[in-house]
Amino acid sequence: MQPFDPEQAITEARREFGEHGGVVPSIERSSTFTVMEPGEMPEIFAGKRSPDRGGSYLYSRHFNPTINVLDRYLAAMEGTEFAVSTASGMSAIVCALLQLCPHGGHIVSSNMIYGGTHALLNDMLPEMGIRTSFAPPDDLAAIERAIRPETKVLYVETLGNPTLVVADIPALAALAHERGIKLVVDNTFAPMIVPPARLGADVVVYSMTKYINGASDLIAGCICCTREFGHSLYDLHTGRVMLLGPTLDPRAAFDVMQRLPHLGLRMREHGRRALVIAQRLEQEGVAVIYPGLASHPGHEKFKAIANPVYGFGGMMTVDCGTAERANALLAVLQNEEQFGLIAVSLGYYDTLMSCSGSSTSSEIPAREQQAIGISPGLLRLSIGYTGSLESRLGQIVRAVAKAGLTRANG
Repeated sequence: MQPFDPEQAITEARREFGEHGGVVPSIERSSTFTVMEPGEMPEIFAGKRSPDRGGSYLYSRHFNPTINVLDRYLAAMEGTEFAVSTASGMSAIVCALLQLCPHGGHIVSSNMIYGGTHALLNDMLPEMGIRTSFAPPDDLAAIERAIRPETKVLYVETLGNPTLVVADIPALAALAHERGIKLVVDNTFAPMIVPPARLGADVVVYSMTKYINGASDLIAGCICCTREFGHSLYDLHTGRVMLLGPTLDPRAAFDVMQRLPHLGLRMREHGRRALVIAQRLEQEGVAVIYPGLASHPGHEKFKAIANPVYGFGGMMTVDCGTAERANALLAVLQNEEQFGLIAVSLGYYDTLMSCSGSSTSSEIPAREQQAIGISPGLLRLSIGYTGSLESRLGQIVRAVAKAGLTRANG
């Protein structure tokens, strides 16, 4: 694979200036657009005209100039032909999967995924006649056994949420394409770090709410894909984005657009700090899981697929064993040490912490949680970059000692 610089790719994407020459694009809030000649409108409805085919706009649920600029930057970042922004990460996942897998179809999914996605695949899609089989993302043989004649999609997360199991994207892509299946990868945990499309994924989805936006002040998602698939999502008769209508607000698109240029800087610092903190916790005898540690089972695999410039990401887990010990540690970290905030989500500039089994993975039954390595006391930490690293190290070391999780406490 040729070296790829996502930051440079965004910079080299066609620059969009504001309406009056502003250095930032204008926000186009119009819901509907004028056509200059009556004959243009039927051509738009027939799919013969669009922003990239004749420069025509119709209605902001279909295409919007501000959102299209963001889409172009996202496609450049990901190295895909096209991108489609949506109103949330879940809407991106739902629309992509429904576009690829019709009624009667089958999906093979990683069993280590976000709880909301698990509920979609396990509980909701069967009501639509779409079934899912789950298998460990790091067990290629198990995934192959789960494939059926009617399988349309293989779905994984680059780093399992919250287990941080690493998916071997090149091997999964080869398996999927050998069987005529599309590989969809959720790369929310690793933007810029891992380039799934360049590793063989057919579709890459994100919750842009997280790292891509980075400020925890809006909800957004995106689908990075081929131009053909992107246009199918907007088809007037069968396009899932067009007909389900998860339209991103242009003002939110503008905000995300303004934060993309420093995403690389943020990812480097998230990763730099997370690695130092994880290494120190491991030295203290804490049960920490982080892909940047040599002790992580997927460490070498992650190195093989990642862009080393950006490190190993900002996500880690600490296994406290029981919910009681986990809650005790959370209370010390937030209320005594001011290390971070007890809140779901991730990618914020402050550290966010939650007990996965009772929050973001709660849709997964307890027995399944146990089977995939989510203990009742598993804490997920999204390491931020506020404060000095030295002070943050002191805070978390004191906190794990107070919670009895260090080697000295046995």
